[in-house]
Amino acid sequence: MSALVCPTIAAVREAVRTAREQGKTIGVVPTMGALHEGHASLMRQARAETGYLVVTVFVNPLQFDRPEDLARYPRDLATDVKLCERMGAEAVFAPSAEEMYPGELLTTVEVTGVSDKLEGEFRPGHFKGVATVVAKLLNIVGADRAYFGEKDAQQLAVIQKMAADLNLPSRIVPVATVRERDGLALSSRNRLLTEEQRRVAPALYRALSAARDRIQGGASPGEAREAALAALAATPDIQVQYLEVADAATMQPVERIEGHVRVAAAVWLGKVRLIDNVLVG
Repeated sequence: MSALVCPTIAAVREAVRTAREQGKTIGVVPTMGALHEGHASLMRQARAETGYLVVTVFVNPLQFDRPEDLARYPRDLATDVKLCERMGAEAVFAPSAEEMYPGELLTTVEVTGVSDKLEGEFRPGHFKGVATVVAKLLNIVGADRAYFGEKDAQQLAVIQKMAADLNLPSRIVPVATVRERDGLALSSRNRLLTEEQRRVAPALYRALSAARDRIQGGASPGEAREAALAALAATPDIQVQYLEVADAATMQPVERIEGHVRVAAAVWLGKVRLIDNVLVG
């Protein structure tokens, strides 16, 4: 099945309007392209739960705090569209930056608290960019259900809180992280790893899993964190930026376990920054 590629807001709104007139529920999978099996899992669930699937492909400049990261971000719309078609998407919304931000942007969305720690400390302005573009995309598409991966756990928490606070009509649906057989979480950035770095990268998931196992065995967050850091210290190629045990809803680091927590980390492997997390509870 060929997907309708919509380069403009008007085009995707017309496509969705037509689908709604046919009585279909609308699902949306927001992405920045460079699609892989992790994105496919989002589409697969959306396809099963909705009648009309829109995938957005937009590299959002607002959420990059480092210009070099924006410049290096992989872009291949033709390949992305083929994957969307294989997964049964009816429409691909692929706007330009000028379409999304046609003039000076004076209105932004910021979810304080949830966005302050972890990624928020090291990527200033990142979550303001994420919340702003997701609010725009949900408003443009008007989907009944919007699908986001748990790999970007803090992003998911920010979007969930934004949707609740602003009474957005789209239901936010979390989808479990997809991993390679050796545990490495699928990410568009993985393609930037050298062969040797790719061999080393699964150490991050092993360290997070060690912390999870310690917590499940009764250890405190501090003890679990130290266990994970010790595991990563055995891999000198990995430089830890942060590693915390945080409340799953607020993403605030905790000193004791009360309900669900995420062990979350960001590391540098050469010039490639990897993030990952595991849910405990």
